[in-house]
Amino acid sequence: MEKITFEIEGLILFKPRVFFDSRGFFFESFNHARYKEVLGEDIEFVQDNISSSSKNVLRGLHFQSPPMAQGKLVSVISGAVIDIAVDLRKDSPTFGKYHSVELTADNKHQFWIPPGFAHGFVALCDYTVFSYKCTNYYAASHENTLMWNDPDLNIEWYCEHPIISEKDDIGVSFKQFESPF
Repeated sequence: MEKITFEIEGLILFKPRVFFDSRGFFFESFNHARYKEVLGEDIEFVQDNISSSSKNVLRGLHFQSPPMAQGKLVSVISGAVIDIAVDLRKDSPTFGKYHSVELTADNKHQFWIPPGFAHGFVALCDYTVFSYKCTNYYAASHENTLMWNDPDLNIEWYCEHPIISEKDDIGVSFKQFESPF
């Protein structure tokens, strides 16, 4: 497994080792000991989520506030996305900055987003199936949404006409946002 880090500390892209033959492919999508070693901490995933999206569906920017904050290991099972993580950690030198990666069923990459980040993605093709491994349980009372199109965040979504849920359409602006992290 290859580990790629970025300017925004804590975000990690994992490129698993994939074995192909005439039957298809095989790869280890999760190994607790290996991720513990690579992340330098014991991460326990308590909830797995799967979503399906049509092309141009944009989901985000979501996060849960403490004590229900979530770390997420995300990947794509079918299709492709542009995945976004926004740093919400007040003491971070990259507070308010974002990083994007392309996750596809073909590249099989996994993106680690620790607690303290808002997360979102846009589906690049129909029947995109997205997988989330979460370090904390979903808690509606701690759920928050930032404006996906906030001018202060200036996120490049690579999508001219996104399909947005009502919840995502009324997210809070970054200027109004008080970070709990």
